[in-house]
Amino acid sequence: MQLKEETLRREEVYRGRIFCVERALVRLPNGKEGQREVVRHPGAVAVLAWTDPETLLLVRQFRYAAGEELWEIPAGKLEPGEDPAVCAARELSEETGYAPGDLKELARFYSSPGFSSEVLYLYEARGLRAGSGEKDDDEFLEVRRIPLKTALDWVARGQVHDAKTLIALLLAGQRNIA
Repeated sequence: MQLKEETLRREEVYRGRIFCVERALVRLPNGKEGQREVVRHPGAVAVLAWTDPETLLLVRQFRYAAGEELWEIPAGKLEPGEDPAVCAARELSEETGYAPGDLKELARFYSSPGFSSEVLYLYEARGLRAGSGEKDDDEFLEVRRIPLKTALDWVARGQVHDAKTLIALLLAGQRNIA
């Protein structure tokens, strides 16, 4: 069965600093037409950063869209054409003050494929060393070393609400990669 939709027409309805929104007219697999609204995003990286075999770095920051402070793994937006590994090292350094000695891609996933094109590249960083630690001007966060066991307890108690962090922590626990 053919599931792909054919784009007949698309228009940009909003362009912002981080993403744009487009509306598209598509031909559905059954031959009918449908409308799609898509948030076009350049993608992002997230880093599971180990300070030792059992402890990782988490950052706590206020997320305006969520309206609350969230515990997250370090992460950030890709620049156009930027290599995800380069972005991961940069974001880790900016947000935590550490640079990776070793960086390995663990997974790629869509943040919300029903309406967004954003792909997240999840990396694991080990052998951390001092980095620049120069945060963006609009970035305010707390960095903390958290044992994986504690982070997994937070997940089990419903205290971690960020999807990329949930994926990373559960993957770390399932693979026992600590």
